[in-house]
Amino acid sequence: MEKVRWGVLASSSYADVAVLANAQSATTQFTAVANEDGGESRKHTDGYGLPDNYDSHEQLLASDEIDAVFVALAPNRHAEWAVKALRAGKHVMVEKPLALTAAEAEEVYDAAEAAGRLAAEALLYRFHPRTRLLQQLVADGRVGELMYIYSGCTASVPPGYFRRDRATGGGALLDLGVFPLSAALLFGGTPERVYAEEVRRGGGEDVSLAATLRFSGDVIAQFEAGQEVARGDDLQIVGTKGRLLVKDPWFHRPDTVELSLQGPPPHGEPQSEFIAVDPDGTLGITAPYAVARYPFDAVSTAIATGGKLPFGREEAVAQARVIEALFESAAKAQPVAL
Repeated sequence: MEKVRWGVLASSSYADVAVLANAQSATTQFTAVANEDGGESRKHTDGYGLPDNYDSHEQLLASDEIDAVFVALAPNRHAEWAVKALRAGKHVMVEKPLALTAAEAEEVYDAAEAAGRLAAEALLYRFHPRTRLLQQLVADGRVGELMYIYSGCTASVPPGYFRRDRATGGGALLDLGVFPLSAALLFGGTPERVYAEEVRRGGGEDVSLAATLRFSGDVIAQFEAGQEVARGDDLQIVGTKGRLLVKDPWFHRPDTVELSLQGPPPHGEPQSEFIAVDPDGTLGITAPYAVARYPFDAVSTAIATGGKLPFGREEAVAQARVIEALFESAAKAQPVAL
């Protein structure tokens, strides 16, 4: 297949990982960057050898030399520019979160359907082979009946940084919490009700949030997100027979998954098995920036072949609805039913 030509709508260094990850891709070719600050945009094109540089997003969208656009702007601009790119006839991949509300998510996919183009959310871990392995292990019953999901993503984000600014779509939930929330929905489905507690600072941003989600089948999920907390990335999928322990679940640098099974009586001490994600060494999962290669491979291949993506409108809209419910719950300090 011919490589799909990508442009980036970028804010500062947002384009870095995507461009570096796909420098040697067989499916994806980054050809242009647009940044409303021409100086910052020029740094990208000079550093990565991209042939085209635009000083406005509109100029990039008007180019006939671009098939698809990676929307890597501040979150409050994701849906707006995704829709503009789709209406300009481009396929789009949108940095997480795809939208801040369910209505915005619906608008993005309405525009995609009207234009006959693909829209995708760049939740990198969702496309990774280790996540697919986890899904298969759960489907195969390796942990028994699913009962509990725990996930978390925390970091120390400096004051004043735009990812803490609620006005631009920042804060603990929208910045970091999308990862663990997405994992809860991936394995649990659609929750029946949610409950969230948050800590806010003077500017109104949520710097810490913890949530509990109740799913059908008596499955419970809990997750945490924090911007004033020591770095932590965790995922546990717990069933009646064992649990999957996933280190670094969002960026996937380890190449194994730990399956901890209930041991024999009388004490039932757990016994661990480490399962290789890439036992044949053919997937290149340990290559630098590999986690950012898989989504572009998937989307570029789908664009070129007319194939489908592993998740789309239904998941994006459901995730946005749950985010809205979590904010409502935190504001009311009480559970919210969906």
